[in-house]
Amino acid sequence: MSLEQLNKKNEAVAKATSRLYGKINIFSLYNTNQQLVLPIDLEIMIPETDSVRLLSTVLEGLDYSELYNAYSTNGRNPAISPKTLFMVLVYANLNDIHSSREIEKACKRDINFMWLLQGEKSPSYSTISRFRTGRLKKCCENLFYQFVMKLGELGEIDYKNIFIDGTKIEANSNKYSFVWKKSVDKFERKLKKKMIEKVNEINEEFGKCYATDSDSLNVTLYSEIIDDLNKIINDINR
Repeated sequence: MSLEQLNKKNEAVAKATSRLYGKINIFSLYNTNQQLVLPIDLEIMIPETDSVRLLSTVLEGLDYSELYNAYSTNGRNPAISPKTLFMVLVYANLNDIHSSREIEKACKRDINFMWLLQGEKSPSYSTISRFRTGRLKKCCENLFYQFVMKLGELGEIDYKNIFIDGTKIEANSNKYSFVWKKSVDKFERKLKKKMIEKVNEINEEFGKCYATDSDSLNVTLYSEIIDDLNKIINDINR
């Protein structure tokens, strides 16, 4: 029975009831929550160009045999496949989601995470945590190596640039010796300027012609100058 037919039937019942028991509000017989509910089609809602689709395509091409070997062949199968759980973790990190509880929440609320799950049960935070610190730890390097190589094959990276991330941590020993890069650069410029002045003085005093441009000022040149000065001093002392 369609929704329109149901409404007409309810209205007829309301009119018949009002003739028997007096006038009543016919709308009170309607169930306002009655509506046609269909499952969400995630394939329609997620654009073809969405990053989650690209990530899934890349990760599908990896070899997960080492990850699956980390699981015992005895006992129950895992509630969620290791490959799917790995995809969820990678996508979460790409979106700056690192907490196990936040990833669990995203799997229940974010349609992109739901699409990655492909109907599998949403993992709990404890499942995510155990997977990340346990079985994945043994083969994480191998999987991410494959991931980088796959991106290279697809032309997404060209290996021309290397980015190194670091974290500044204050230590108890010598804790006040930390310096910023700007301070180091400033000190280096002052040092080069002073070295140029000294080399010019040596050239003028001893009739030398050492290079004084910034590119030529290096350890090799300084060693040469020191050796020459030592020879001059030895000749004077003879």
